[in-house]
Amino acid sequence: MFIETEPTPNPNTLKFLPGRTVMPEGTLDIRDAKAAEQSALAHALFSIDGVTGVFFGSDFVSVTKDDGDWSHYKPAILGAIMEHFMSGAPLVHAAGGAVEDDSDEFYDADDEETVDTIKELLESRVRPAVAGDGGDITFKGYRGGVVYLSMRGACAGCPSSTATLKHGIENLLKHFVPSIQAVEQV
Repeated sequence: MFIETEPTPNPNTLKFLPGRTVMPEGTLDIRDAKAAEQSALAHALFSIDGVTGVFFGSDFVSVTKDDGDWSHYKPAILGAIMEHFMSGAPLVHAAGGAVEDDSDEFYDADDEETVDTIKELLESRVRPAVAGDGGDITFKGYRGGVVYLSMRGACAGCPSSTATLKHGIENLLKHFVPSIQAVEQV
């Protein structure tokens, strides 16, 4: 099994591509060892000293570390990912699942058409690009001309995430939906 690695805009996050499906649907962002208990692979990755985050995308695993050089982390991370996929074990235990819950979205019913347009733009133009960088972005709400988004994976804590949000995503959404005044991260 050959696992490719790719850098992300976040210097503390590296994207690992095992050459197979990781999450068949949705994404899963794990930010601590307690949450990692829902996945054998996440648990194995969090057992590596210095790993502070794991994000599962459709065909990649993003791993975030604290300080230190990637050359110290990569062998153990590659070993854990390879061992997991060679074992054939499920990524998430039966009780776990993708953390993509729309129930916490907020917007006025009068804005449903605007929200549908925002979601379509995010799905078709923004999420594929963000996934390419090892992360994900999801719609959380719309109120008073402000779009609220959640950034996860490599995007969470990335030094360039504010620029991406304010200059890239905000400009794109304003172009297609002139009533948008700002985009904020939640």
